[in-house]
Amino acid sequence: MTAALGKHDPGIQPGGKAIAGTVSAGFADHLMRFAIAQGADPGALADRSGIRPEDLENRDHRIPARAYVALMGAAKALCGAPDLALRLGAASDFREISVVGLICYAAPTMGEALKELNRYGRLAMEVDLPAGAQRFAMVQRDGQLWLTDTRTDPNDFPELTESTWSRFICETARHFPDAPFARAVHVTHARPDHGAAYEALWKVPVSFGAAWNAIQIDPSWLHIPLHNPSGYAFGVLSDHADRLLAQLEASRTVRGRVESALLPILHKGAPGMEETAARLGVSRPTLYRQLRQEGVTYEAVIDALRHTMALHYLNGRKVSVNETAYLVGFSDPSAFSRAFKRWTGSSPRRLKAG
Repeated sequence: MTAALGKHDPGIQPGGKAIAGTVSAGFADHLMRFAIAQGADPGALADRSGIRPEDLENRDHRIPARAYVALMGAAKALCGAPDLALRLGAASDFREISVVGLICYAAPTMGEALKELNRYGRLAMEVDLPAGAQRFAMVQRDGQLWLTDTRTDPNDFPELTESTWSRFICETARHFPDAPFARAVHVTHARPDHGAAYEALWKVPVSFGAAWNAIQIDPSWLHIPLHNPSGYAFGVLSDHADRLLAQLEASRTVRGRVESALLPILHKGAPGMEETAARLGVSRPTLYRQLRQEGVTYEAVIDALRHTMALHYLNGRKVSVNETAYLVGFSDPSAFSRAFKRWTGSSPRRLKAG
């Protein structure tokens, strides 16, 4: 990201807690596009959130969740729309946002789709959950069936509750207009000034300041057959999602987070440690200490990343040596050749020719 999020960072909520984790670029891109369609200025959204267009080109790229929160705050302010998160969820088609949505729609029934959502949902957005808990749980209470969102500290970012329940309710109504689903909704946050928009959009009673975030549902919803489920597509998409989950797990190291921050901008020449620390929401001394605890230096991470990406580009045989030099951040091809020989003992042109 181009700008550090400082003490007025919208990614820091009023309670003072930073939102941790990451969000897929596809998830952030959906919010960005929706806000622009509602009249927000693209440049202002980028400036206020720190999310640049190139950060969103690969839908599987990860964006810090704190930047997504900042983007949501910027979108609401620039559009003059306090109910923007509600309308964002209502307008969503999950298949257009994330591979997770494609997997869910390739499942045979809504109940099976919910299982896949719990399995892969953090590819769309990582959230804090109680130990051993799934994101969405079915609970029987007083003879009624409730779909609950179990994430911890939901009131740190109530817009996520708004958009999530809007997507569940409105997407079901749009694709399955004759199928009963929501009967009532409970949310843990206090009634906002735009509280009337909830019932107007969801068309069910809404209780604010409740003990949980939950939708009382008709049990038949779980058995709704989905349109054109595909076992082949399901397998292909699941394989892709499994690889993404493995990458996400690897990125939990500080080194992995640094590499993820550097990849989209490596072609511009590696930024200094202070700039990268700001992108990650930490101070330079903190990043230095964290990398040292993992037994690596910032310079070594950049060097190894350039080495790995250079081999990737050259082995792909789709770009020239000079183009590869540029892509991994060398403005001088001869400097790249010297670095490549240090990495491999050979010249890049010999690898390209081979």
